[in-house]
Amino acid sequence: MTHNNLDAIAVIDLTWRVKCKDGQMAADLGGELAIVNLKSGVYYGLNEVGARMWNLFQEGRTLREVRDQITAEYTVEEARVERDLTKLISELAQHDLIELGPGIS
Repeated sequence: MTHNNLDAIAVIDLTWRVKCKDGQMAADLGGELAIVNLKSGVYYGLNEVGARMWNLFQEGRTLREVRDQITAEYTVEEARVERDLTKLISELAQHDLIELGPGIS
């Protein structure tokens, strides 16, 4: 099962992976990232931490691995990273930029 819209999902399973969908273009803007959905023309910008999460998604890491890596790199509380990660994947799913679920590679 994959999820494109997280509105109905109350809990994110940290063993899940994120797959960045085809049909988009991403560009590094000096540490930040701009993503354009080429089908809809929707542009989405990520700050430095969001851009780092995006790159970790591209490596096929689980959400737990992404959380742990961000926690270590930015010396921030795990709970805050988890909240930010959940918010980011929810927004990316709403813009049809990712799929999320178990078994995604």
